[in-house]
Amino acid sequence: MRRPIISGNWKMYKDINEAIELANAVKRGVFDVENVEIVICPSFTNLSELGEMFVGSNVSVGGQNCYWEKEGAYTGEISVPMLKSVGCSYVIVGHSERRKYFGETDETVNRKIAAVLEEELVPIMCVGETLEEREAGKTLEVVKDQVVGGLRNFQETQLETLVIAYEPVWAIGTGKTATPGQAQEVHAMIRSLMAECFSPAFADAVRILYGGSVKPDNVGELMAERDIDGGLIGGASLKAEGFVDMVKTTSQLYAEKKG
Repeated sequence: MRRPIISGNWKMYKDINEAIELANAVKRGVFDVENVEIVICPSFTNLSELGEMFVGSNVSVGGQNCYWEKEGAYTGEISVPMLKSVGCSYVIVGHSERRKYFGETDETVNRKIAAVLEEELVPIMCVGETLEEREAGKTLEVVKDQVVGGLRNFQETQLETLVIAYEPVWAIGTGKTATPGQAQEVHAMIRSLMAECFSPAFADAVRILYGGSVKPDNVGELMAERDIDGGLIGGASLKAEGFVDMVKTTSQLYAEKKG
């Protein structure tokens, strides 16, 4: 069975003192969870401190973005080796906010994934449609194009650690959530696409997360779906109690499925 991942994307929230307080609360709350991969993605300024805090624990840290070059005159950017040096194990790539506000494209996502894999970190590749695209009936077409574009020219053996996150843009930070059925439909399509592009074995192994207004009161029904392997959680990850609840709910569901 695919081991679930619950990842908190803290976005541009929490100064260093707030981040330490939240991280400590999460660490205490999930210390006994063994069957879920737990990832926290804070702002770049908090990565070094949190990377040290979580050493030896069951919580990993990740970057919210990266640049594809190792170093150079790229003011304001951060490289994957830099992220690795402060303890990152994961990197979010292609989040819809990066696509919307900062010009991220399938091509840049592809280059960033290559850079993440070269440093042996885990890329979390985000894909998802806008409200206009969903209402036009283009959801599966848009998501398929993003997945294919992001993974162009990779071989299956290069993508063994790949994580995909389906995040409908219309559900991010809006309070709206795709129904479990809507989410499952897209997750199943992505898994089928992985079988087509690579192999059935790869498709069965790749983990696909759902993101978009995931909260403690809906995480259970989402994670119960066959092809949903965890969550990339935004606003709800900024409160320790709720995030811990979501980790524990996922842990219990996974244990029941496995049992």
